[in-house]
Amino acid sequence: MMELPKLVLPEADLPLERLERVEGWGMSCSGMSYVYRPVNTRGIQQILEIARDSGRPIGMRGAGRSYGDASLNSEGLLLEMTRMNRILDWNPQTGRITVEPGVTVQQMWQYIIEDGWWPPVVPGTMFPTLGGCASMNIHGKNNFKVGPIGDHILSFQIVLPSGEELTCSRNENPDIFHGAISGFGMLGVFTQLTLQMKRVYSGLLDVTAIAVGSFAEMFAQFEQRLPESDYLVGWVDCFASGESLGRGQIHQANYLAPGVDPEPTQTLRVINQELPDTFAGAVPKSVMWRMMKPLVNDPGMRAINFAKYLSSEKLSHEAKHRQTHAGFAFLLDYVPNWKLSYKPHGLIQYQSFVPAENALAVFTEQIRLAQHYGLTPYLGVFKRHRPDDFLMTHAVEGYSFALDFALTATNRGALISLAAEMDALVVGGGGRFYFAKDSLLHPSTVARFAGEERIQKFRALKDQYDPENLLQTNLYRRLFPKSFPGYEIQV
Repeated sequence: MMELPKLVLPEADLPLERLERVEGWGMSCSGMSYVYRPVNTRGIQQILEIARDSGRPIGMRGAGRSYGDASLNSEGLLLEMTRMNRILDWNPQTGRITVEPGVTVQQMWQYIIEDGWWPPVVPGTMFPTLGGCASMNIHGKNNFKVGPIGDHILSFQIVLPSGEELTCSRNENPDIFHGAISGFGMLGVFTQLTLQMKRVYSGLLDVTAIAVGSFAEMFAQFEQRLPESDYLVGWVDCFASGESLGRGQIHQANYLAPGVDPEPTQTLRVINQELPDTFAGAVPKSVMWRMMKPLVNDPGMRAINFAKYLSSEKLSHEAKHRQTHAGFAFLLDYVPNWKLSYKPHGLIQYQSFVPAENALAVFTEQIRLAQHYGLTPYLGVFKRHRPDDFLMTHAVEGYSFALDFALTATNRGALISLAAEMDALVVGGGGRFYFAKDSLLHPSTVARFAGEERIQKFRALKDQYDPENLLQTNLYRRLFPKSFPGYEIQV
C-alpha cells in the first residue's frame, strides 16, 4: 500500500471535539479528521466555508462502506452525510422517489416494497447511503441487464464547493450529472437524488443454484444464461487448482410474473423480507463473527471453501428454490459485523473489470498468481457487466472478479507486489478498476486504464467547479497526484 506524505497545512483553529479517527470499511487504513455531520443544505454550505477559512481540504463520507481510503481525509475535514436521511417524496403510482443523500439502501427498500417496488440496483449490502452509491456509481448482480445505479438516477441537486446549488439531469447541466455520478465525491455534495424504482409483483425471486467445476464452465454457464436471467452472480473457490481452478457455484434469479405469487401482499411485507437474526434458528448472528474468527486463516478458509463447493455439488447440477429480494440481494449482511473476524489487520478487496474476450485468461492467471504468492483470496465473487456513459466509469462489456485478501502482520508487502502484477494483467487485457473497493492502485495504473482524454475531462470539471481544490480525499491525493504541485507519492 502506498504511503501518503503529510499534507502541508496551516495551523487550523478547529474544535478538537471534532477530531476523530476514521477507518476504511476494510479496516486496513484510517486517518484523523475533523468530522462534521450536517442536517441540511445550509449546514453543508457553512461547513464548506469552515474548510475554506481553515485552509484545509474537505472530503465526503456516507456510511463509510468503501473498503479503502475513498472516504478518508487525513488531517482535513470530513463531511459525514448520515444525518441527512429523509425520504422527501414517493409516488407509488410512478415508482419515483426523492431522497436526501444519507438515506440508506435499507431505508429505501423498506419504504417502497409494500407498494410493489424494489430498487433497480443494489449492492451486496443494504447499509450504504444513496449519496455514496451515486458517487461511486455502484452496481449489482444485474449490471449486465440494467446497468449501474446511475442509469436509474433521474436528477439530483448538488452543492458546489463555492456554496452554489445546482439541479442536474441528463438535460440540465449534463456535464456535472455524468461527472458527479462516478466522481467519488470530488465535484460537489449531493443534497437530493431522484430515482426510478423497479415494479415487482412478488416479494420472492425464482433462484437456481448451479454447481460448476471450473472457470471455463463458469463463463460458459454465464453466457448461456444471460438472456434468460434477471440476476447472475458466481462464487469461486480460489483454493482450487489444476483442472478445478475456478470451480464454484452460480446463482441465477428471476422476478416472478404477475399472478404467479398467490400471496404477493404477504411476501412484499417488510417483516417477511427481513434477514433472520439467528443461524439454524438457535445461534444469534450477532456472535457469529466471533465463531468465524478461528477459521479466518488459510487452513480454515480452504476447508470452508471446499465444504461449500462439495455441498453445492451434492445438491445436483441445478437446485431451484424461492428467496426473498432482501435474502438474495444482501448476502454480505447475513452475518452482522463479519469483517471483525479479520481483525486485527483487516482485509483488502481487489476488484477488476475485464472485457469478455480476455476475462477468462486474466482471472485464471490472477488466481494462479495469488496461489503462487501464498496469498489465496478467501472469497471470490464473479459478475457480468455492460458499459455506461458516466465519466469515471469502471464498467466494461465483460466480467468482474472481486477477491478478498486477509491482511496479516507480515504479508502487506507481498500483497502490494501481487496487486501490481494483477494490475498489469488487467490493464493489458483492456480492463478497469473500481474506486469504492480500491486500496492498492498506483497513479500510473489509473492513467493507463482511464486514459488521458477521460482524466483530462475530469480535471477540467474539477477546475471548473472546484478551482480551489477544496474537495479532497486520501484516495484522490493518492491516485491523482498531478493535481497537487510538488506532491509526490512514495511507493
